[in-house]
Amino acid sequence: MPDLNPQQSAAVRTDHRPLLVIAGAGSGKTRVITEKIAYLIEERQVPARAIVAITFTNKAAREMRERIQGRLDREQSRGLGVSTFHTFGLNFLRRELEASGLRRGFSVLDPADCRQLLREITHRDDNASELEPVLSRISAWKNDLLTPEQAMAAAADTEAQHAASIYGRYEQALHAYNAVDFDDLIKRPVDTLTRDRELRERTQNRIRHLLVDEYQDTNGAQYRLVQLLVGVNPGLTIVGDDDQSIYAWRGARPENLARLREDIPRLEIIKLEQNYRSTNRILNVANQLIGNNPHLFEKSLWSTLGEGEPVRVIPCADAEAETARVVSEIMRLRFRLRARWSDFAILYRSNHQSRLFEKLLREQNIPYRISGGQSFFERSEIRDLAAYLRLLVNPDDNPAFLRIVNVPRREIGPSTLEKLGRYAQTRGCSLLRAAAGLGLSEHMDARGHARLSRFADWVDETRALASDTKPGALLARLVEEIDYESWVLDNSPNPRAGARRMDSVREFIDWIGRVAKPSSEGDAALNLEEVVGRISLMDILERQRDTNDEDAVQLLTLHTAKGLEFPHVFLVGFEEELLPHRAALEEGNIEEERRLAYVGLTRAQRTLTLTHAGRRGRFGEAVECLPSRFLDELPAEHLEWPDAKPPDPETQRLTAKAHLAGLKAMLRSGT
Repeated sequence: MPDLNPQQSAAVRTDHRPLLVIAGAGSGKTRVITEKIAYLIEERQVPARAIVAITFTNKAAREMRERIQGRLDREQSRGLGVSTFHTFGLNFLRRELEASGLRRGFSVLDPADCRQLLREITHRDDNASELEPVLSRISAWKNDLLTPEQAMAAAADTEAQHAASIYGRYEQALHAYNAVDFDDLIKRPVDTLTRDRELRERTQNRIRHLLVDEYQDTNGAQYRLVQLLVGVNPGLTIVGDDDQSIYAWRGARPENLARLREDIPRLEIIKLEQNYRSTNRILNVANQLIGNNPHLFEKSLWSTLGEGEPVRVIPCADAEAETARVVSEIMRLRFRLRARWSDFAILYRSNHQSRLFEKLLREQNIPYRISGGQSFFERSEIRDLAAYLRLLVNPDDNPAFLRIVNVPRREIGPSTLEKLGRYAQTRGCSLLRAAAGLGLSEHMDARGHARLSRFADWVDETRALASDTKPGALLARLVEEIDYESWVLDNSPNPRAGARRMDSVREFIDWIGRVAKPSSEGDAALNLEEVVGRISLMDILERQRDTNDEDAVQLLTLHTAKGLEFPHVFLVGFEEELLPHRAALEEGNIEEERRLAYVGLTRAQRTLTLTHAGRRGRFGEAVECLPSRFLDELPAEHLEWPDAKPPDPETQRLTAKAHLAGLKAMLRSGT
């Protein structure tokens, strides 16, 4: 194993006992995981099909697969399981349908579907945002593996009792629709493995080595799933870093790393502290900041990449001045270093901070890309077609039925659907099955019944084609049969917008065709059910078309930046009530905000600049801002305050030019 440092090599070769790898930022953890898989296959003769690697995002899983394919030949890696937690859970449920209490073709509901389901069972058609707290509670209960009955027993107030009663009806509706939500993709496998001893033992015997990345981001259900998959098997490698745990708001528990020492007495711990990304000045600043947090595992990052430039701190008069200064600095550095636009990243705590930067970058004709914007799969035309495919796979998918029964318009009005819903409820079946029922004609007028029957017959006929037609070809035929293009053009604000939407439709059809093809020689093509499952599980931050090779300045939140790296980073809004955020201060979550700042600092490879504004607009008023308390925690010897000395003429010229362009842009927009 050439080019591995001693700690990396030890992590790769430790397979005789459970292992926890504390992997600091930029310490080569993906390489360690890749090399360990290769070591297990080549030297320990573990079959690839007996190895499972789990991470948190599709992007990380894809990168891991690509590295393994580059490291091993195709035959060696055949059958290797590399996936996200949720994909693993989905595949488990498909494989163990009967044990999991599901029927073939079950649907995976996305958050919008879940909100629609809650509206149905609570008869709430007003403010959907009022349902968000209920959905959050249900998600938290599922992450804690609580049933509706247990949630009700633990409810401490009337609000929690009300949510728990809705949770029970929500679960009944999911069962009726033969559907699961995202949290069920972890909870249901845990429940199934817990109650079915024979299945649990069979699963544990099948997995000889389990590798889990980003373990600090696991919630209670994911922690329990790992326990059930491994049992007493020593074949366990866990990789994590408590200093990079920034997802407590979605249930992550960094203390899960500490629990491992209690639950696995023979656990071996190896720390990866050599950083291959950043200069030592950047690392010294990051180390001192995070040193103010309590630690589960002490570590200190270091690098052989040299001392590097000081971390620059630039105070600005207001948000507009901050924007102008950052853009001018990017222009100056790009010219001086002959860098690409994509070498620069602007990181911020909250999405709203990007607005001024977008305006000025457009004005200066500087290409930029925002990560975390609207997903390709969230566009209305894509959601329409995905709902059609879901209904073809699962006739009990009521949310999909309701989305597309009148898309394109079939003159099936709300009163008709209300009568259909009542009839379906009395029969205890889904809306589509009720629409095909012989007794429906007694509950509505002849025209409404005829329209519903025609739609149900068409769905049935199209479903019959699915087994003999490739998914991409089936969708292309469906789009043509329902004349979806006319519907899109008629419901777009102008012909150009309609044409763009149809371009998305064609791209979606092509994507489905590519996804359905065998991933490698000897593999089977995916059927429609598998393709629909793939659509449902696309991670929301990775659903966009792949434009990562575009030469553009990157604008992204600190949460989105995790796992990425850039030669030159500008961390803007380094001030109180932004970083740390006001909500976090009110809730006492200062430690997580410090970890978030640490993640931002450690994205930088060569240069790092921190900026803060003296005033910002808030709710139409200018408010005074204080520098972030984190600034006082940074080592002064590694900081540089360039505005403490006269700026060079080139910086003055570019800043003035950028500031003037910003003023013009704001005057044109009326802000």
